[in-house]
Amino acid sequence: MKNRKPLRSLLAERAGFSLIELLVVMVIIGLLAALVSPKLFKNVDKSYVTAAKAQIKNFESALQQYRLDTHKYPTTEEGLNVLKPDYMKEIPKDPWGHPYVYRYPGEHGSEFDLLSLGKDGAQGGEDFNKDIVNWEESE
Repeated sequence: MKNRKPLRSLLAERAGFSLIELLVVMVIIGLLAALVSPKLFKNVDKSYVTAAKAQIKNFESALQQYRLDTHKYPTTEEGLNVLKPDYMKEIPKDPWGHPYVYRYPGEHGSEFDLLSLGKDGAQGGEDFNKDIVNWEESE
């Protein structure tokens, strides 16, 4: 009779992956991540702009309700915090973590100015650093 190895020892010899196989898989995953991540992060910035526009609309609604109840808008010094807790549960920061800027009276043809300073947190800018404001029509 031939010298046969039991099935268990045959499986034990082949268990796991070689270092080369693991490296090849890691390189493939790295290449895929390098190709896909720029597109994903661009979409994240777009979603932040959309979220900021939606939050500004929510602020506008709360400010209108405040005006109906008190017959005036809050002053610049009072700020958006007067909306808490009767008109808004909490006062959120913009999607980039910066506070919204509120000014009353408005300086751009609106009753009040409400804006997010965008990704860079500074006035002005282009693309995702551009200010998101309540006095311009949204696209």
